[in-house]
Order: sequence, then structure tokens, then C-alpha cells
Amino acid sequence: MTEEPSYVIVGASLAGAKTAQALREHGFRGRIVLIGDETERPYQRPALSKGYLMGKDERDKIYVHEEPWYAEHGVELLLGHRATRLDRVAHEVELDTGDRIGYAKLLLATGASPRRLRLPGADLDGIHYLRRVGDSDVLREALRGGGRIVVVGAGWIGLETAAAAREYGCDVTIVDPQPTPLVAALGTEMGAFFASLHLRNGVGLRLGCNVTEFRGTGRVTGVVTDDGSEFAADAVVVGIGAIPNTELAQHAGLSCDNGILVDESLRTDDRDIYAVGDVANSHRPFYGGQLRVEHWDNALKAAPVAARAMLGERVAYDELPYFFTDQYDVGMEFCGLIGPDGYDRLVIRGAVEKQAFHAFWLADDRVVAGMHINLWDDGIGPVQELIRTRQPVDADRLADTSVSLAAGAMA
Repeated sequence: MTEEPSYVIVGASLAGAKTAQALREHGFRGRIVLIGDETERPYQRPALSKGYLMGKDERDKIYVHEEPWYAEHGVELLLGHRATRLDRVAHEVELDTGDRIGYAKLLLATGASPRRLRLPGADLDGIHYLRRVGDSDVLREALRGGGRIVVVGAGWIGLETAAAAREYGCDVTIVDPQPTPLVAALGTEMGAFFASLHLRNGVGLRLGCNVTEFRGTGRVTGVVTDDGSEFAADAVVVGIGAIPNTELAQHAGLSCDNGILVDESLRTDDRDIYAVGDVANSHRPFYGGQLRVEHWDNALKAAPVAARAMLGERVAYDELPYFFTDQYDVGMEFCGLIGPDGYDRLVIRGAVEKQAFHAFWLADDRVVAGMHINLWDDGIGPVQELIRTRQPVDADRLADTSVSLAAGAMA
């Protein structure tokens, strides 16, 4: 009798857990080992800067599966263990305990880590980075105390934690070197919309300046910027992006460039090793190039593709990038890509002042990205369709709310 193969997943994350689930759903009967360096079973991260941080979501809601699910489906959870080495010749993963686990197929779902500031005072207590549930627990306690919070970085994490801090009644200041929040993701016009949203909710914005120093004795008490300003701080949140965790792959000789390079089936240049989630820089046929996306939706949708590829199916992962956020009374969904060539026109459909509108980024009269604010009946589906068709649109009709998005925007 032939022994069933072992599939090993490094990274007990949403992507890792969902790949294990998909393997079972597609009939894999061999051994599945899911390795994670946290002691928590796999959980979903969006709530860590949203509902969970604000105390609206209970801890049980963040987990990918109920605790019994893993044993019931024959998935071995090795938590609190770090994979330290890949032996591609022997097909083995070495753990920090020295134990080695053999694999027939291996999936790397090692995620990303917060980019850290290397400045004077950066090691003071009270400076927070948000990535893990424990980080959210500690930050929530700091915010519950009120006081003065300085947020370094006006990206998604920075803005969401600023909104949470204001809901706790904190005095909040955001510092960022860019002219508007979210400028890389949304451009200056829609960045200005989010700037206005935070200003209306009492957040101080100090844009166009860099943090140069943290001050305090043992614990942070102030943040200094390059224009000579100093902001008093009882706590600081740093949200300046993330770095993919590629060390394991690099040391094993796998190709890496802004993540682990994988093809459209999420396979690396080793036929038995795959990568998924935040760490994967995958080839997207729609865009004709490599793309790495750090978001819940990417992990959720790529995981079943990785599972099928590991099982030998011919598959391709080609989803459009998607993001969502909740800040104050604004809910937003965004899809598409404002690439290196940017866009040449922004079209607004609806009432910005009422916080109920669509925005479309156009390049050569084609929609390359779009978002909606609080328009859940239409949602993001029609936007995705406009992007995928690559057909020219009539900008005036696109802006006209009396014309159907689904059928009326084409030129």
C-alpha cells in the first residue's frame, strides 16, 4: 500500500488555513501540517485595526475556523514553532526545535512584517506596531485610557487606528511625509477626501513632514518632526507599510523580488513549492506582470487556487486587487490598480459631500480602478466589470447617476 503524501504549510494564517481547507474539500487524503510561530490558531487580521480594536468584535469572531475543525479534518496544527530552514533536496522543513518534517508539496504563507522606524528613541515603550492579535490587545488598552496619540503614517493602518482612537476619545495627530493620506493608493484627490473625513472628526493632520526622533525616558512622551515641531504623546502608532517575510525562501535559493516570485498557479521556481498571501508576488495574466497585494481578500481568494495547483490542476490566480476600509461613518470598497503610469482622469459619480459616491480612475478612457463610498446596493461588482472589459467609457455618462453603471457607461 502506497503511503499518502504529506503537504506542509508554513504560516498558520488566513491563507494557510484556507489552503488546508481547500485541500480537504478537493479530496486530498494525505497528511497536512500547518506550522505557525504564533500560539493562536489561524485568524483574520482586518478586525485588528477595525472592530476588534474598537471592542465591537469578540475574539472568537476573528478565527478562521472553530478550534475542533483542525482535528476533525486531520490538519496538524504546530503552533508556537518557527520554520528555520528548507532543505529542497531532502524535501524537509526544519523547525526551531531541530525537528524536521518531510513534504511532498510545500506552501509558504509566511506573510509580512511591519516596516519599523530606525530613529532615536524608537525602542521606547508606548510605540506600537500593529500586525498580530497581541499587538491589537495592547494597543486597545492604550487607547481605552484616552490621552494623546500620535499616528505615524497615513496609510490604511494609520487611518483606521486613528479612527479607532478618536472613538475612544483620544486626542489624535497623524504625521506623514506625503501631501495627502493614501496618495500612493488613491491619488491626491481621493486622498484629500479621507483627509477631510479625519479633520471633520477632530484629527490633527501634519502632512509633508517626517518624524526624526521619539522623546521620553523609558516611555515615549513626544514625537519630533523635521520641521522642528514636537507633539506630546502618551502612545504612538507606527503604520508605514510592511515587508514580505521572504527569509526562509531566500535562504533556500528561491527567486524573490518584493516577495516570493510565483507564476499564475502560485508555484515558485521549485516545482514542489508554492507561495500565497502577503508574501507572494504572483504573475497576473490580466496585468501581464508580477503583483503583490497585502489584503485579506487576496489571501482568501488565492488559497483555493494554491490548493488546486498543489493537487496538480492547471489553474490561474487572476483576481483584481481589492481593498476595503471602515472609518467613522464611512465604508469603502476599492478594486483595480493605479499602476506606475497612473491615470489621466478621475470621474466622480454621486455626492461626495453626502459621503455616497463612486470614484473611477481612467487611463486612455478606460477604467483602471474604482471605489465606492457607502453605496452598498451597487457595491463594487459593476466597477470590477468595467475594469475587466477594458472597453472605453464615456466619462459624462459614467458620472451620470441616471445612467446604469452596468450598461450605460460604455462609449
